[in-house]
Amino acid sequence: MAFESLSDKLSAAFKKLRGKGRLTAADVKEAMKEVRMALLEADVSYKVVKKFTKSVTERASGADVLEALSPAQMVVKIVNEELVKLMGSENQRLTIGSKSPSVVMLVGLQGAGKTTNGAKLAAYMRKQGKRPLLAACDIYRPAAIKQLETVGKQLDIPVFQMGTTNPVDIAKAAVEHAKKHGNDLVFLDTAGRLHIDEQLMDELRNIKEAVDPAEILLVVDAMTGQDAVNAANAFDEALGVTGVMLTKLDGDARGGAALSIKASTGKPIKFIGVGEKLDQIEPFYPDRMASRILGMGDVLTLIEKAEQSFDEKKALEMAEKLKANRFSLSDYLEQMRSLKGMGDLNDIAGMIPGVDAKALKGAKVDEKGLSHIEAIILAMTQAERDDPSILNASRKKRIAAGSGTSVVEINRLLKQFNAMQGMMKQLSGKNMKKLQKKLGGMGGMSGLGGFGGFKL
Repeated sequence: MAFESLSDKLSAAFKKLRGKGRLTAADVKEAMKEVRMALLEADVSYKVVKKFTKSVTERASGADVLEALSPAQMVVKIVNEELVKLMGSENQRLTIGSKSPSVVMLVGLQGAGKTTNGAKLAAYMRKQGKRPLLAACDIYRPAAIKQLETVGKQLDIPVFQMGTTNPVDIAKAAVEHAKKHGNDLVFLDTAGRLHIDEQLMDELRNIKEAVDPAEILLVVDAMTGQDAVNAANAFDEALGVTGVMLTKLDGDARGGAALSIKASTGKPIKFIGVGEKLDQIEPFYPDRMASRILGMGDVLTLIEKAEQSFDEKKALEMAEKLKANRFSLSDYLEQMRSLKGMGDLNDIAGMIPGVDAKALKGAKVDEKGLSHIEAIILAMTQAERDDPSILNASRKKRIAAGSGTSVVEINRLLKQFNAMQGMMKQLSGKNMKKLQKKLGGMGGMSGLGGFGGFKL
């Protein structure tokens, strides 16, 4: 999970503060020392860390904080505000030019994920009412054109290519093609290198001059930490980058790139890649990300994911079952099918305030795992699905034989089922009230019956 290591260390630092009734300047200084170490271990730039901790310390050492009734909460609030400021304060949308088609240049080092994530972004913009075209301008990497055509076909997005012709000519021809065929947005998948060289930059400058892009989006691998910041600075100096897309954020437990790029380059993070699937891309919201880092949840993103993934009628039916405490393994299977498009369960749990995401650590809904879950549950009798507590050793052996799985897999399924039940119980008391308060007035959730049918 993104920022997992950093979140744990920050939580530990704030826990010490919460154990004190009153805070002194020395308490704040000691906590900031731990925060500083946590950020440095997360591979955040030293200059950024120094400036961040100085700002937090100055604000947290004021009399209005030290003399407050809940000084520890005030410190956490200040850290949250400074994190938001650090990452850019507000979401920055993709720049759309005044003339059609609007051109987006995708640039970056080889291996950052330009091709796949460019296609993801095109699919995302289509949902916003745009008519995108992908253009294959990488003529050097083996199979780059084929890869773009493959993901384009999977997403049903047209791909323009001219083989290994000059990339500048391809870019110009792609824009003309878009004009003729009604595409109002062109994504140029440009070449990358394993390192930055002048030949690459010259080519990118020539493309920029030829098509006048409205957006030059730098695609960087979040897992490269400070190296991502160095790449961002180099590309910006050469091309004038307008925004950043961070990929592989789901695999980055540290988060150094996300916390450093905006402060180091001045360029906003506009989108993040949060998984390998072609729909796993999100707009970047600094306030939501800060909340996730501090373990405060991310309700708004959760709502958006839920609205995209869940059927309203089924969600209401599930809510009624949960009210009556009738949540069965059949219902669990249905939830797994719905959750498939939302990512890892522990990531989802991390968006819910007060819920321990670690309870579902490692629980993923992938195609293979889902087929095994389905086979196991369908091999059970109705009585077993309704009451898993009756599953003794002999019943498990029968189900394993009937589903082509093992007793170990059955036990793993039951463990995950119990974990989800535990998560829902967590949502039934104080956390439910907190979440309801946060959701108040948000019309988009009215018919969902809660999180995927969970009673919120």
